[in-house]
Amino acid sequence: MLAFVAVTGFLGAGKTTTLAAIARRLEQQGRRVAIITNDQGDDLVDTRVAGPAATGIGEVTGGCFCCRFDDLLEVIQSVVAASPVDTILAEAVGSCTDLQATVVRPMKQLYGDRFAVAPLVTVVDPQRYAEVRRSIALTDAESDMAYLYRQQLTEADVLAVNKSDLTAADDVVAELSEHYDGVVLRYSARTGDGLDELLAALERPGNSAVDLDVDYDRYAAAEAELAWLNHSYQLRLPAGVGSADWADTLLREISRRTADNGWTVGHVKVSVSSDDAISKLSLTTAGAEPQLDLRAAPLKTESTAIALVNARVACEPAELDEVLEAAVAVASRAAAAAPINAVAAFKPGYPRPVHRIRVAAG
Repeated sequence: MLAFVAVTGFLGAGKTTTLAAIARRLEQQGRRVAIITNDQGDDLVDTRVAGPAATGIGEVTGGCFCCRFDDLLEVIQSVVAASPVDTILAEAVGSCTDLQATVVRPMKQLYGDRFAVAPLVTVVDPQRYAEVRRSIALTDAESDMAYLYRQQLTEADVLAVNKSDLTAADDVVAELSEHYDGVVLRYSARTGDGLDELLAALERPGNSAVDLDVDYDRYAAAEAELAWLNHSYQLRLPAGVGSADWADTLLREISRRTADNGWTVGHVKVSVSSDDAISKLSLTTAGAEPQLDLRAAPLKTESTAIALVNARVACEPAELDEVLEAAVAVASRAAAAAPINAVAAFKPGYPRPVHRIRVAAG
């Protein structure tokens, strides 16, 4: 029987870093882990970055797990056939909710003979949580985006507050413990602090007794606030230039332009791969500095590299296309960049789950 762990949480919370950290820890203990990433589009930075941490890797694209449940099962089957794994870590799209009814409960009730389903984990970024709380206080109303965010918190069996080194983490843990029924804990995916407590929580029985009263019109409206963009580029990097330098320049320009426009950044992730080396940087707040996740050594000779850019920003798709084009031009003054895919930014369609099993129906 395969262990199945579903992880949700808003864009930029650190889900991929968390799953990679869990996979490495479990593999050290003798487990064989596969990570399944998920997105509305193709060319995922997360798949490329998480792959080395696990025995197997797969991805479900074109929609969230709830709308691609059958695809999720097919990808799991394909990964298991290719690799001897015993644990599946599944990372849902950052704008997805209602996973108890559309993924966890169907896994248990329809495929309980194949999967031992762990508690549903929602990863929480303390800074994002504070931003949402401030926005509600300022407007005295809950936006559709904040509504979606609250639903992710409400349905969790485990509320895992990531980035425990941030000063806001203690206050967030205390507030979540007061207002939500799930297990609340703090940890750092980057340093490993508190990771053992998170692993222990995954071994407990999940509740799955939360029936969200989801307004799917508001859910769809929240997703539609974001423009989604996945682009890939072929770079020609001169000797002495680090791939992380190109990504850093790109993200700084995107950060400046999104801040100037007053746009909310869900996340912007960039990976640059040359030979077997990879750099990865991310941005989760307009106006902030990019966060370095992985840095490859500077190139000794002129080389070709492949860059992936995944952006989720609250603006119109055409506006995001324009910002990216300008940022690539700035970043590429020292490195020629040619687009590989020219798919325009888009907004997700209406979420239509394959299954939606409520507690009363179970």
